[in-house]
Amino acid sequence: MRIDFHGITAGPEIFGDWAARAEELGYDSIWLSETQHDPFVGLTAAALRTTRPSIRTGLAVVFARNPMTTAMLANDLQLVSRGRFALGIGSQLQTHITKRFSMPWSSPAPRMREYILALRAIWECFATDGRLRFRGEFYRHTVMSPFFNPGPNPYGPPPILLAGVGPMMTRLAGELADGFLAHIMTTRKALEEVTLPTLRQAREAAGKSMDGFQVHVTPIVAVSDDERELQAAIRRAKESIAYYASIPSYAPVLELHGMGALKEELYRLAGAGRAAEMPDAVDDSVLETFAIVGGFKEAAVKIHERFGDLATSLAFFQSIERSPDEIQPLHEALRGQLS
Repeated sequence: MRIDFHGITAGPEIFGDWAARAEELGYDSIWLSETQHDPFVGLTAAALRTTRPSIRTGLAVVFARNPMTTAMLANDLQLVSRGRFALGIGSQLQTHITKRFSMPWSSPAPRMREYILALRAIWECFATDGRLRFRGEFYRHTVMSPFFNPGPNPYGPPPILLAGVGPMMTRLAGELADGFLAHIMTTRKALEEVTLPTLRQAREAAGKSMDGFQVHVTPIVAVSDDERELQAAIRRAKESIAYYASIPSYAPVLELHGMGALKEELYRLAGAGRAAEMPDAVDDSVLETFAIVGGFKEAAVKIHERFGDLATSLAFFQSIERSPDEIQPLHEALRGQLS
């Protein structure tokens, strides 16, 4: 299992420095989310400051962009990183797509299928200088004159890693993508009983195996050897769990763990405008189910036991951004568990 560094809210003005430091510390890949900054900009800085680790969006909100825009960005980052880029993509929630990005929303899984096929058609056009003739229900790309065609990428097209929560997007990842990005609320039980069987079935139906297919997890971590810092991290972890558990699309993982009553309570509090009370509904058993909690060595043991034989790569999710040096004790402890 690879151990990766994942930036959540870091801006491009510091992320290049963080990426260089993460490479020095031995991280295998460097990820950047699309939250407060465009991940393609930050990862360009990271690619220019590193030579070894993979460079990955984790994730890019593709329904906020058309396939041509994303294809061009990904192609350029593959060039800048000299073949180290992987395009991690996701749909985001309908509210964000329609009200934050002012973009259309409909049939997310069929739209994502078409989006991935469009990306590959565009990259094929770049590689072969052939005619671009992609016609779908949601996207059409039928013009590519030589002046706008960057030509073949010497490193080939980047892998596509698709994020999913529900069964339709998970099946799509298994069928068409090169890897799957699990949500931060993913548990071992969810991976073993739901996600991995769905991915295997989809790949078998598509005539593919799981060999080389990537499964990336980013568990919520509340870790520190300092008790005051640990308690603050636990509170932030409970806030993250309460937020995601109150969103209907994440309900199945709660029900899988017999937490239907928690789901209803969080719905009630959210609907009543009492969001500040929601973290208090997350008790210690819920916290331990969805987060990794403890000192650095204790947390490393828990991470290894939970995901070590299931995931191909792992990064640490914290709602408060921490630099590679700040989280390095957990990285070192986990390396020791895996060696």
